[in-house]
Amino acid sequence: MLFKKKDKQQNISQQKLPNHIAFIMDGNGRWAKKRGLPRSAGHSEGGKALLKVLNKCNELHIKAVTVYAFSTENWKRPKDEVEFLMSLPSKYINTYLPKIKESNIIMKFIGNLDELSDILKADINKSIEETKNNTGLIFTVAINYGSQDEMLYAIKKVSKDVLEKKVLIDDINKEYFESKLMTHGMPNIDLLIRTSGEIRISNFLLWQIAYSELYFTDQYWPDFDEVELYKALSEYQRRNRRFGGVEEV
Repeated sequence: MLFKKKDKQQNISQQKLPNHIAFIMDGNGRWAKKRGLPRSAGHSEGGKALLKVLNKCNELHIKAVTVYAFSTENWKRPKDEVEFLMSLPSKYINTYLPKIKESNIIMKFIGNLDELSDILKADINKSIEETKNNTGLIFTVAINYGSQDEMLYAIKKVSKDVLEKKVLIDDINKEYFESKLMTHGMPNIDLLIRTSGEIRISNFLLWQIAYSELYFTDQYWPDFDEVELYKALSEYQRRNRRFGGVEEV
């Protein structure tokens, strides 16, 4: 089955779609600055862009979408910006949760959630609880998340299991380690998309993207729309994924 974007005449194959797409949603502040607006306006527009992209991924039957909403390093930003960023998840949960439920989307969160406000933690728990019986796209929000922290967290869990003699060191393998990660049970990430022209990973899902295809675009995140998504998917489908092997002749 082929999907065609009318205005760009781009064809993508249903059979070659990635199962799991991760997004580094970068460029909200620069988008706002370019328009003489406060950075908060960029983050608000970025939230709207996310909803549009999420809806399109759901329509295309993508199995999972994970977004980098707030990193462990983002606490270094100005206090008013941090406070605004921390207010957005609750705002969007309370506004759009009914639509997310109706769309059969499952909501998950990864990161050090214990450090978040009680109000935000309550809204996160509500969204998880109210979508847990859905069977569609898995939408994961990485908030107060850092990949290095996640791996340290997993190593501590593995060490605890060894000390308590729940596992032998020789029995620890890739699958066992992955079961201790925050993303355990989720499909592998096939495609990582970063907007705004920056070409780096920024401590996001370092273990999980070992063999992901990487796609970078100069578009700021608020401008990343359905057309841009189709461009990324079209590029993904042109690539030959070998996972460390060689191309068959």
